[in-house]
Amino acid sequence: MTFTRTLLACAAVGALLSAAPAFAADLQSGVDKSAFDTSVKPGDEFWTYANGAAIKANPIPPDRSSYGVGAILVEKTAKRTVDLIQDAAKAGGSADAKKVGDYYASYMDEAAVEKAGLAPMQAGLARIAAIKSRTDLAKVLGGNIRADVDALNATDFYTDNVLGLWASPAFDDTSKYAPFLLQGGLGMPDREYYLSDKDAMKTVRAKYQAHIAKVLTLGGVAEAEAKAARIMALETKLAQASGSRADSADVQKANNSWTQADFATKAPGLDWKTFFASAGLGDQPRFIVWHPTMVVGLGKAAADESIDTWKDYLTFHYLDHYSNLLPKAFVDERFAFYGQALQGTPQLAARWKRGVNSTNAVLGEVVGKLYVEKYFPAQSKAEVSTMVDNIKASFVRRIDGLDWMDPATKAEARRKVEVLKVGVGYPDKWRDYSALEIVRGDPVGNVQRSEKFETAYWIGELGKPVDRGQWVMTPQTVNAVNLPMLNGLNFPAAILQSPYFDAAFDPAANYGGTGATIGHEVSHSFDDQGAQFDSQGRLRNWWTASDYDHFQKAGAALADQFDGYKPFPDLAVNGKQTLSENIADVAGLAAALDAYHASLGGKPAPVIDGLTGDQRFFLAFAQSWRGYDRPEALRQQLVTDGHAPDQYRADTVRNLDAWYDAFGIKPGDALYLPPEKRVKVW
Repeated sequence: MTFTRTLLACAAVGALLSAAPAFAADLQSGVDKSAFDTSVKPGDEFWTYANGAAIKANPIPPDRSSYGVGAILVEKTAKRTVDLIQDAAKAGGSADAKKVGDYYASYMDEAAVEKAGLAPMQAGLARIAAIKSRTDLAKVLGGNIRADVDALNATDFYTDNVLGLWASPAFDDTSKYAPFLLQGGLGMPDREYYLSDKDAMKTVRAKYQAHIAKVLTLGGVAEAEAKAARIMALETKLAQASGSRADSADVQKANNSWTQADFATKAPGLDWKTFFASAGLGDQPRFIVWHPTMVVGLGKAAADESIDTWKDYLTFHYLDHYSNLLPKAFVDERFAFYGQALQGTPQLAARWKRGVNSTNAVLGEVVGKLYVEKYFPAQSKAEVSTMVDNIKASFVRRIDGLDWMDPATKAEARRKVEVLKVGVGYPDKWRDYSALEIVRGDPVGNVQRSEKFETAYWIGELGKPVDRGQWVMTPQTVNAVNLPMLNGLNFPAAILQSPYFDAAFDPAANYGGTGATIGHEVSHSFDDQGAQFDSQGRLRNWWTASDYDHFQKAGAALADQFDGYKPFPDLAVNGKQTLSENIADVAGLAAALDAYHASLGGKPAPVIDGLTGDQRFFLAFAQSWRGYDRPEALRQQLVTDGHAPDQYRADTVRNLDAWYDAFGIKPGDALYLPPEKRVKVW
């Protein structure tokens, strides 16, 4: 299971990158004073105080559902990446570089895509049309299985994949990879989209059913509207069986070890033997079933729903899944629902941006190797690694200073930090893509072969020793991640750049930006979920009863705090759903602040541009969360995401005493919390 710091990780528009001085940080202090909105008090709206002028000056671009500093970094990285990809297409490069160039060129050749029409889809459509029996259905459903090392953050397991495969260390034995099965099968982002009685959700449901009908019509399927209604009814049944967001985040509920024989008795209705054989999993003795209610519901639906309805369902999802590789009518229809209806984005991103995203998804580490060779110098890796060491040391000191924790619990907590495997910039070992065939002029086939390649790779890893240096993000990803069962962290190169990190910045800004991100990811090892894993990544209770009770009470108080944030009259932040991230924010920010203070070596911090060291630290933190959304996208985040909206994450500062001293926050200020209400988890 992964716990990411979510930044705006889609392609952004380029004009604002160079044209918007409001985003150009001061290279001395590292704080962008031009972004300040001094019409508000820092104690009332700290996020707005730190970012308001920049937000007003930089409206969300038409091809985006959200915007901010993360989006600008994504845009900067995408522009660098497309140049690298195009250079790779030139003659004389390595075999891997040629694959990158051929893949991107195939994606970008719109004329060839239009000419090919649905021809590349015919073999798959014929496979679905040939289903005559429940055994045939099980064969196709199993054959659709796709594997991902980061499955819980994947976005395509709610397509034609009724179940997703995740290769990860087992809960009880982290020495080798085990197969996890996760729920899928839904075309909308979450079960709440099917089941909620809110008017906004009812509207989206109507648009989704119309989307199903339109895709079927484009695919030449007769009686599309009637079939769309039946597909919607089937997905609603799967949604009713699906686990909630809260259930999905509860690793104790996910710890379900099933043998192959268990599926027939616990989830009858699907020919599981055929399903697993078709998936290439026939020789696996056991699975970790993360969402047992969905597996049971799938078995029932496989038995109860007509073969024809299942064929229509599979036809729609097959077309929808590959629609971005099909003629323009399919691309436009996919965007009309997933971009406009779900996220409120007015304009489809330029094809080159979508091409970069697709190339990264298929050949991520090949592109990543090219990226770090040019854009991630050894000095940056060394400086960030030093910061990591300092924050780890700070966290250990904070553990040692806890007056409520038993010595035995402290010892294992320290051990978790000491053996934490931290990857900075890029993996120690690059993936081998020699077995992946990329054919210039075959965009659909390239993606299909990539999916088979990735799935075969991870199935081949099952039962083998775990690589604790494993990466689940490419170096060109603007994000970071904690991997509890590996007790490891990934900090990709693309997030380790200005304005989060810059060697020219005063340390206060680097610790408030990248340092807080590092502290956040370290702290995920000690959030409400990560704290259940020991130093070896095993799901094991290493707490005394009184220690864990104290920890849970602190978490409950933080959940209550976030429950009070309400961006819409009918929808608030879910404090429990976002608790893992909120704990990591509070604990990580505190550890980063301590590490910054320690880095001063006992000397006072300089005052720069009229700002003290602590002021620069907190302002850099708030500016790192300069992200803002369209209403539709914000609603989707509140329903489906484990992260609170950025402005509330910036308000994490109200739990640190030093923030009050730095800005003179007093009772009566909107963000003021009395000392006893300030949550201190670690």
